[in-house]
Formats: sequence, structure tokens, C-alpha cells
Amino acid sequence: MGSRGANVLLTRASRIKSKLQTVLEAKILEVEDVSYQHAGHAAVKDNASETHFNVKVVSGKFDGQNLVKRHRMVYDALADELESGLHALSIVAKTPKEAGLS
Repeated sequence: MGSRGANVLLTRASRIKSKLQTVLEAKILEVEDVSYQHAGHAAVKDNASETHFNVKVVSGKFDGQNLVKRHRMVYDALADELESGLHALSIVAKTPKEAGLS
């Protein structure tokens, strides 16, 4: 089975964690599925699950980057998820220093 087939077996939360860890080399990475809070909303079709997530990422790769650039880095890492059913992300993106990890 190819890697694409293996991805189908993983939850979206697991794929998000894996992709963000690989791309951003996160010191802290928290992914919370909050899709249940949006069940029944017009944008959630056919009772889809794993559509809304809160993400907290602490990464040295955010050093020198403004907040918009940090969010773009997260969105870029998750582009294929956003194209395949991920509807919304709430992002907290900090440097290790900002998170008190100096």
C-alpha cells in the first residue's frame, strides 16, 4: 500500500500533527479536534467530522516571522488537508522564547 493509502487510515488529527512536526520541528505541538462544537452548521456538510481544529505550535522556525507569516507556514503545511475537508483552524503560533522555553 502506498503512503497515500496509509494516510486514509490515520485520523486527520494524527496527520495534522505529523505534518506540522515534520515541517516546523515543533518544540510543543497540541492539536484539538473541536468539530463537535460546529455540528449542524451550514458549512459542515453531511455531518462531516474532523473539520475544525485548534492548533498550538511552538517552533524555532517562527523566529523573526510575524504572526501572518507564522499562520501562513501552518496553512502551507496543511494545504492538502484544507483541500480535503479541513474547514477551519484556530492557530496559536509562538517562538520558544515567547512560550518561555528559552
